[in-house]
Amino acid sequence: MDTPISTPTDTATCVEQLRSALAEHGIKLPSLGLDWLTPDHLIALGNCNLATAHAFAEALSKTKKDISA
Repeated sequence: MDTPISTPTDTATCVEQLRSALAEHGIKLPSLGLDWLTPDHLIALGNCNLATAHAFAEALSKTKKDISA
């Protein structure tokens, strides 16, 4: 997948969209945010505990199954 050129505003918007999408699945990544030290406007997903990682994996797996159906 090609990565589009982004601006800090685009990246901040994406962070909020990701935060909202995760919240719909009851997932909160406390460290989710912008990595201001990178020139490519990277999104920092950060660290999470095991329960959050399991919930994240389950939500992604469920979404993949829904798309495949």
